[in-house]
Amino acid sequence: MMDQDYMRFVERINLLTSIDLSLYKEAQMKRRLTALRDKKNYASFSGYYDALKGDQRLMDEFLERMTINVSEFFRNPERWDVVRHRILPELIAQKRKLKLWSAACAAGEEPYTLSCLLHNDSSKREYSILATDLDRAALKRAQEGIYDNNALKHVPEAIRSSCFSDTEKGTAIGAHLKKNIRFKQHNLLLDAFEDGFDLIVCRNVMIYFTEEAKEELFRKFSEALRPGGYLFVGSTEQIFYPGRFNLHPMEPFFYQKPIS
Repeated sequence: MMDQDYMRFVERINLLTSIDLSLYKEAQMKRRLTALRDKKNYASFSGYYDALKGDQRLMDEFLERMTINVSEFFRNPERWDVVRHRILPELIAQKRKLKLWSAACAAGEEPYTLSCLLHNDSSKREYSILATDLDRAALKRAQEGIYDNNALKHVPEAIRSSCFSDTEKGTAIGAHLKKNIRFKQHNLLLDAFEDGFDLIVCRNVMIYFTEEAKEELFRKFSEALRPGGYLFVGSTEQIFYPGRFNLHPMEPFFYQKPIS
């Protein structure tokens, strides 16, 4: 009975929000949403759905729980060393203006990390960053750009001093680093992708999707890259047989779309 209740919930959420929960790994998603439903004192997913329809705050909490918004600046610093010392210099040497995408950007740590690196690069190359997430509440926090010290634990001191300032609310990202970032709500599993990107960063979100959904995303990410562009994925999201998606492994967790 509970399985039918959940599956009906999945169908109704899809109709209401265009979010297809069936493309997420069922055991993980069901466990997460059951905990939230029980916390709100609903005995069934049917009752929980009825409440979601009429309560935007409850809906926002649902969206925040089903997405993963745990991040930090320079998460896995050794990976960002590759971006800083190999990927960006190569891209900067090729183009006057770079186009980057932080997909599933959570509260903004990732796109701001990119902006910090480009701001501190001596070439001062022009760039634009698209930063997207499904969760509107996370995007709002990203646009505010206020963080606690735990989120900045891997930030090099030189970058911290040039990119952040201390405020009464917390540590704030500099306004000069916001101006080249465009935040946008976006459903990776449904919405169309822009194209022509030099670098796409999508980390630690695809592990929650089914294999079929991940393969479709890899294909779409490849199509969104310009020839020679890079895809940067999370530590548990290595692509097996990347050639199927017209991608070539360059470094662990970095894949390049061939130029020809």
